[in-house]
Amino acid sequence: MSPSPKKAANLTVRADLLEEARARKINLSHTLEVALAAELKRQRETEWLEQNKEAIEAYNREIAEHGLWSDGLRQF
Repeated sequence: MSPSPKKAANLTVRADLLEEARARKINLSHTLEVALAAELKRQRETEWLEQNKEAIEAYNREIAEHGLWSDGLRQF
């Protein structure tokens, strides 16, 4: 699978952070990509949980009332 194409973006960053990042030779583009990917993943997970909240609650009620089908098979 080939990586997605890059696109330029203009950003504003606190001057002190930018200076220290440059002094430490931090790759700003890579750092932003990693941080954005993590934040997008977190938001997608939150949205999924919200969209499936009723089904998860119903499943948990079912398990609480009737247990798991494998309860009698477990050795621990």
